[in-house]
Amino acid sequence: MQYTIVKADKFETINWSGGTSTQLYIYPETANYQARDFDFRISSAKVEMEQSSFTSLPGISRKIMILEGEITIAHQNHYTKKLEQFDLDAFEGDWKTTSVGKCTDFNLMTARNARGELSCQQLLKQELLDYEVDNNWEMVLIYVHSGKISLSHPKGNQHLEKDDLLVIHQIKSENIRLIAAEDSMLIISKISRN
Repeated sequence: MQYTIVKADKFETINWSGGTSTQLYIYPETANYQARDFDFRISSAKVEMEQSSFTSLPGISRKIMILEGEITIAHQNHYTKKLEQFDLDAFEGDWKTTSVGKCTDFNLMTARNARGELSCQQLLKQELLDYEVDNNWEMVLIYVHSGKISLSHPKGNQHLEKDDLLVIHQIKSENIRLIAAEDSMLIISKISRN
């Protein structure tokens, strides 16, 4: 197993019609969101308008989790759903999608032969988590939404703060030990490719 830590000050934030979007990670790292040539991308968006329309992204599967606030998301000809903090919705990028409400969300987009799972994990101060990294996944990305954690590893301890991202790759089935320095909420993305 290998890992890298991406610090919050390395992320790129852009403005869009409804607020801001921060790209946390894109793979391959040479990919470009506008060119839609990525296998997967994770980002966080701040929706600052009461009503917004989602960008049409044909060929891309999306998973969205609400980090702050709440929205009602409507997928035309599919369903409407209320999403509150840490609720998840999965949908196709070519669906006509709108939302009502202001929020900060976490997005996982997968394209081509990639698939992904999105979940959250709360850790209380001083809580220890032996997180099993399963080699069925090519990459696991752990975003520190709130709090501070330490990664205990034979190469030495690493510290992650709010908005930092841990990218785990070259996975062998093993556990990683995470220790919360304070109450923390982690957003976990798992990626595999066929």
